Amino acid sequence: QLQLVESGGGLVQPGGSLRLSCAASGVTLDIYAIGWSRQAPGKEREGVSCISTSDGNTYYADSVKGRFTISRDNGKVYLQMNDLKPEDTAVYYCAADARPYTMVAGSDCSRYLDVWGQGTLVTVSS
Repeated sequence: QLQLVESGGGLVQPGGSLRLSCAASGVTLDIYAIGWSRQAPGKEREGVSCISTSDGNTYYADSVKGRFTISRDNGKVYLQMNDLKPEDTAVYYCAADARPYTMVAGSDCSRYLDVWGQGTLVTVSS
């Protein structure tokens, strides 16, 4: 059974960078569509980025485009976050489609995915 674990969150100053990781124990995520989303205190969940399988297409929310990059490496999925802003503060979740080799589209593909990690907290503050 696919189980996801996020890591890499923490406290960073505005303008700084963090790299979040999404991994599954003993399983490569290369064959799974993955989405990153976030939820700030008192706000609704926001889709941040998605990466499809097969075509490898990537998608970003307008709020993070040009600052965040989703990628795959060594069986994991990463979210590189640069030029972080206080409004990026949130718990970040990765999610996967339990069925391998599916394709997704759009930055909010997470709403259609059915396996979720526990989240990792990102705090952007001076």
